[in-house]
Amino acid sequence: MTHPLSIGPHAVTPPVVLAPMAGITNAPFRTLCREFSGGKGLFVSEMITTRALVERNEKTMQLIRFDPSEQPRSIQLYGVDPATVGKAVRMIAEEDLADHIDLNFGCPVPKVTRKGGGSALPYKRNLLRAILREAVSGAGDLPVTMKMRKGIDDDHITYLDAGRIAVEEGVTAIALHGRTAAQHYGGTADWDAIARLKEHVPEIPVLGNGDIWSAEDALRMVRETGCDGVVVGRGCLGRPWLFADLVAAFEGRDDFLRPTLREVADVMVRHATLLGEWLGDESKGVVDFRKHVAWYLKGFAVGSEMRKRLAITSSLQELRAGLDELDLDQAWPVGAEGPRGRTSGNNRVVLPDGWLKDPYDCSGITEEAELDTSGG
Repeated sequence: MTHPLSIGPHAVTPPVVLAPMAGITNAPFRTLCREFSGGKGLFVSEMITTRALVERNEKTMQLIRFDPSEQPRSIQLYGVDPATVGKAVRMIAEEDLADHIDLNFGCPVPKVTRKGGGSALPYKRNLLRAILREAVSGAGDLPVTMKMRKGIDDDHITYLDAGRIAVEEGVTAIALHGRTAAQHYGGTADWDAIARLKEHVPEIPVLGNGDIWSAEDALRMVRETGCDGVVVGRGCLGRPWLFADLVAAFEGRDDFLRPTLREVADVMVRHATLLGEWLGDESKGVVDFRKHVAWYLKGFAVGSEMRKRLAITSSLQELRAGLDELDLDQAWPVGAEGPRGRTSGNNRVVLPDGWLKDPYDCSGITEEAELDTSGG
């Protein structure tokens, strides 16, 4: 069951996209996911702040370095000032830094929404339009897509208006996370909203995001909503082989990967190794990997002391030695399925003063609202 998905000139088969996640979807993690998928699908960079890109911030310039095997190269940008977004997009196009640009209007994190960015921004219809217009005109031949949420909260739903504006301004495709900003990652994603958006903007592809924990979930989302593809975020945390399952499912196979703990341990070491190579320092790579340990071990019989020990390792040798003490013959556990990652919900959305008074007034937004580092 393969639906051809086109992002500008790029055919994405199967129609599966790795969602940008701050501190997670760096080049090493994208490499792992891509290896498991056999190079199929689309893998997007971490969220990059447009101001930091324009100013050539050193950390930001590293985040947009792609492995030669990454095709197409996809960058996700966050910005609130149309002029700065325009400059960033033109820089990407003129310097051949990427093949596809995605704009983030979905991030619910307070440090982003407090400035009017991420999932707060589509409420300001004219500002959204101005940003999309600058991005599309600056991108030249590069396709521009956007990712968004349903709205700020149940009283301020924006996704249908935002979808129509996106079509009018020449956006190539839209991804919708079926939650509001207030929901963060709590509750259940509203797949009906994805179906409504697909009906509302039949002119361009709509991708669904939210609560895809398995390949079966992805097929069900496409079947139930009519969406043109899926965007997978937290479902692949500690489980990059989910992309092998997704490819199999969309190609009509059911040979899903159920790795033993031994196989999972090998992937863990490879992930930590890739991070060390990317950061130019083995110890820094292993330290950066620590956040992934609990996700990889989810459901396996590993004592709490050993989990803690593995989460404070600082060398590959230490990591491997700890893993080798486990019962590596354990089969894939039932407890490893289902939700992973953050699940907090129903938070008050932190917004600029007076943000909700007028959905069309854009005064008060300055380029100071651009964060100097990528967040999300």
